[in-house]
Amino acid sequence: MTAFLDLGLAEPITKALADEQYAAPTPIQAQTIPQVMQGRDVVGIAQTGTGKTAAFALPILNHLTNNRHKPLPKSCRVLVLSPTRELSAQIVDSFKTYGRYLRPSVALAIGGVNMNPQVRALAHGVDVLVATPGRLLDLMQNRAVTLDRVEIFVLDEADRMLDMGFIHDIRRIVGKVPAKRQTLFFSATMPREITELANSMAKDPVRVAVTPAATTVERIDQRVIMVDRAAKPALLAKLLRSEPIDRVLVFTRTKHGADKVVRSLQKSQIAAEAIHGNKSQNQRERVLAAFRAGKVRTLVATDIAARGIDVEGISHVVNFDLPNIPESYVHRIGRTARAGADGVAISFCDGEERAYLRDIEKLIRISIPSTDQRGARHETLHGAPHASPSAAADAAPSNGWTPHRSPKPNGNGKRQPNRNRRNGQQQARAEQPNRQHAAQPQPSRSAQHGQPQRNGQGHQPSRNGHHQKPRTGHQNQQHRAPSQNGNDGSIASVGFMRPTTRHKDHGHKRHAGGLAARRPAR
Repeated sequence: MTAFLDLGLAEPITKALADEQYAAPTPIQAQTIPQVMQGRDVVGIAQTGTGKTAAFALPILNHLTNNRHKPLPKSCRVLVLSPTRELSAQIVDSFKTYGRYLRPSVALAIGGVNMNPQVRALAHGVDVLVATPGRLLDLMQNRAVTLDRVEIFVLDEADRMLDMGFIHDIRRIVGKVPAKRQTLFFSATMPREITELANSMAKDPVRVAVTPAATTVERIDQRVIMVDRAAKPALLAKLLRSEPIDRVLVFTRTKHGADKVVRSLQKSQIAAEAIHGNKSQNQRERVLAAFRAGKVRTLVATDIAARGIDVEGISHVVNFDLPNIPESYVHRIGRTARAGADGVAISFCDGEERAYLRDIEKLIRISIPSTDQRGARHETLHGAPHASPSAAADAAPSNGWTPHRSPKPNGNGKRQPNRNRRNGQQQARAEQPNRQHAAQPQPSRSAQHGQPQRNGQGHQPSRNGHHQKPRTGHQNQQHRAPSQNGNDGSIASVGFMRPTTRHKDHGHKRHAGGLAARRPAR
């Protein structure tokens, strides 16, 4: 089939398609529309941007045209579930565009906005209800809508539903839909869990797959840049200045990361906006409108928006963070090269993301060309070079300082006691003076008054090898030698007389301070 006229659609629908200058259906549309018009359940597998929305919207509008009747209050004839607010809004726009000469009643039920207008829109019943799972359950709980009159049930972007944790909500909703219905199941990828869900929902479905599961569009020029994590913001700013970009979509893994990227780009005088789940619906719509109009050329988003951004003219997609789910890579880069256009997808990969890259290449069955920019000297956002930790350590003044290290374990595996409780800095400074005073010992005041010295010749160990106790309390006092500086700049030593203590580990007496500690003379 080479034209929509050959598909047997109603005249008002083909007229609307002609207004949009749609002449020939895409492969997924050519294979899906005839099966849906025959009343068969369909499981469709196609990449994003291949026309899946029209593949189910056009035959549904044809069904509503051939079977006209007014829906009952608080009910819907067609239920379409999608994972995100943006995608839901785009589906509603598609129904209104293709059905402009049919004027079907279409309602949108999404979170992030007041629920009361949605309740009023459903009060008299609608032909088509497009909803996200969470808000639909809220409406059902408030008895604003019932699903017992659903004739066609559509689950769009099923794999994304699974990634976002909507699988249990979907099962609850399916339990409220009549068993006698037509089910249309669409997904860009088909992992095992999605296959099991499709088999449980659809009855004898027709499988439509226009491309192998989880392959990427051939028109997308894919590249990978190996880069250190700290250098990603500077590399992104440099890339946005050097690449011929019309509109660029930058993906991060977290909401906080998206805001952080926006702030870094704004510091580089690059206008950018963020869109993610923490933004209100009004903020998201305002940012998307500015992005479509070209007022904002750089949009930073999380994966939740990867399925809901359908903007023409996106020339580049940048994966600031590689996705930890390989299928998300396919959906991210599918935002470019839409409707037959070309596109560029550039991914930043740091050391911790190498495993993600291997999973992606295994899924899409190709090896993505890469360049290595790790370890290079990167410029900051303001032009000053980054200082590496090693360079900072080399530039720091030493002044004879050495870091204190804990004592090494002895032969028994236990750590040796720190006999000198002075810090390592004093020990390091005292090494050189000790050698000089060994040749020319300086007498202390205690030696001048005839008192025994702890570390001198007058102090003799007992026969059993233990140090003797001081015989008078006067000897327990500490004595400081006079400040004397040698001609070579050496520092005079200070001797301390301390009482002995019994060491609990070795079972014998020893001096609390060990050898005489050294400190600079005042």
